[in-house]
Amino acid sequence: MAKEANVKLTKFELEIMESLWALGSASVREIQEQLPERKRPAYTTVQTIIYRLEEKGALRRVKKIGNAHIFEPVVTRKAAHRRVVDELLDFFGGTPRSLMAQFVETGRLTLDDLREMEVTLARLESEKLDAATEAGADAGAADAAGREGATRVGGSRERRRK
Repeated sequence: MAKEANVKLTKFELEIMESLWALGSASVREIQEQLPERKRPAYTTVQTIIYRLEEKGALRRVKKIGNAHIFEPVVTRKAAHRRVVDELLDFFGGTPRSLMAQFVETGRLTLDDLREMEVTLARLESEKLDAATEAGADAGAADAAGREGATRVGGSRERRRK
């Protein structure tokens, strides 16, 4: 999974991966049938894309049933989406501010969206503080335990013998 952050996927490859993420593991035919009927590509087209995804390391063959290979995703949905967001941010100068301004200007970002984001940010900050507090408490307890069994001698720590 270390490689997954480096896998760059096209829009069509992401559609194929969405089908595979929904199915868990599947054959080329099952993935093709999962795609929207009105714009469903030919079996051979899906097969070609799946083989390309395999070469990129985004998915892998896990078994063969008859003539059909069964594939499963290697790249997680979250990692793939993170990569797309990172690329989009890079396109807008690397900061979310200019991207958000574009969303506001085009009307794709509403006040309700912003309020929901504020709630999410507050929750994440709270979780971060809780984790830091726990880590500090754990470190303090470990430090206290270390001091309990040690005394200072000549500016360095030395263990007391019991």
